[in-house]
Amino acid sequence: MNSKKGLNPLIIIGALFFIFGFVTWVNSVLIPYLQIACELNNFQSYLVAFAFYISYFVMAVPSAKLLKITGFKNGMSLGLLFVAVGSLIFIPAAIYRTYSIFLVGLFVQGAGLAVLQTAANPYVTILGPEESAARRMSIMGICNGVAGIVAPAILGVIILNNADVFTERLKHITGLDKTLALDALAKKVIIPYVVITLILIALSVLVYYSKLPEIDEAPGDEETQGTSSLLSRTSIFHFPHLLIGVFTLFLYVGVEVIAGNTIIGYGTYQGIPLSTAKFLTSFTLVGMLAGYVIGIICIPKYFSQKTALKYSAAFGIVFSLLALFTHGYISVMFIALLGLANSLMYPSIWPLAIGGLGKFTKIGSSFLVMAISGGALLPLLYGWLADNINSQQAYWMVIPCYLMIGYFAIYGHRIGRKQID
Repeated sequence: MNSKKGLNPLIIIGALFFIFGFVTWVNSVLIPYLQIACELNNFQSYLVAFAFYISYFVMAVPSAKLLKITGFKNGMSLGLLFVAVGSLIFIPAAIYRTYSIFLVGLFVQGAGLAVLQTAANPYVTILGPEESAARRMSIMGICNGVAGIVAPAILGVIILNNADVFTERLKHITGLDKTLALDALAKKVIIPYVVITLILIALSVLVYYSKLPEIDEAPGDEETQGTSSLLSRTSIFHFPHLLIGVFTLFLYVGVEVIAGNTIIGYGTYQGIPLSTAKFLTSFTLVGMLAGYVIGIICIPKYFSQKTALKYSAAFGIVFSLLALFTHGYISVMFIALLGLANSLMYPSIWPLAIGGLGKFTKIGSSFLVMAISGGALLPLLYGWLADNINSQQAYWMVIPCYLMIGYFAIYGHRIGRKQID
């Protein structure tokens, strides 16, 4: 596909990645907000991430089957409607201040994003050469990251305005006065989520009537690779590099969500006022944006996506250790720098894992989308560790995750591939 034909599809996909980022990273503000409004401990509050990301595990394979029926374009339009329905559920959840309804809304949002991701990621990988896929994914990451900076900042100002004063006031009121104060706080999300719902519906209509082309999955793989080894593979489980990639992506998403969603709570643990800490996720996303820019400039001209992944894993280990052995603003800064370390991981893991799958590209994509459920389970483990040890020592759990990512970059992505390439 030439650049003229490819420009418009990538603009549309870029807009979708902006939506991914906005809906996903706004959860970093919802966690401390719901912790106050619904009176939750750390473990309970991280059920926000669990409900949102577990839907990727539940919906990934059904998403692939849905896309076979609807095609990529109509599937993305339908996915946007699912996200809109999930956003709409926030309204009764806020009115009744019921945490379980909030979680249902988050699950439905995640289900819609699972459909969108299953369709959009192969688009980015296929619309150009495989060796520059990480560069295109980095461009999409910028769209995602900009939304990730904007979303927590906007919603944080709306729903966590004067949060320190409010939490101090809660300590001195009881009974009906406390209930009314918490109800008023819960209702602050109604107008923002009505606006989000309307925008999502409008985008769904726009995608449906767009000229986004339908694409075949990895067209020509069987012919261009031309090996009997690829043709003889009858199951997705015959591609070990994909299966290792799925596990690696599971760990990566977990540490990415931990870096973005725990930093506000970690900031308050280190003595930073909530009025300031509510903006910390945006600093993590600024680090990610810096990494995406590096990826766009340097991949594949100066270094490969494999090299980017190796150094990203190394930086993840270094920054995590520095956060563990420092305190205050400095320690929080190193958690924010995990955004930089994490930035090129998703753009690198995805093409390395999905390369060479041929006719199994869609189901391989759904497996990788399923791995996004790492954002459900690992933050929950962090929350449990934070409650039972402390918020700083809980970060030890990310070290083995980065070690596994490094293994995939050095060796894991090649297992079984040499029989195909």
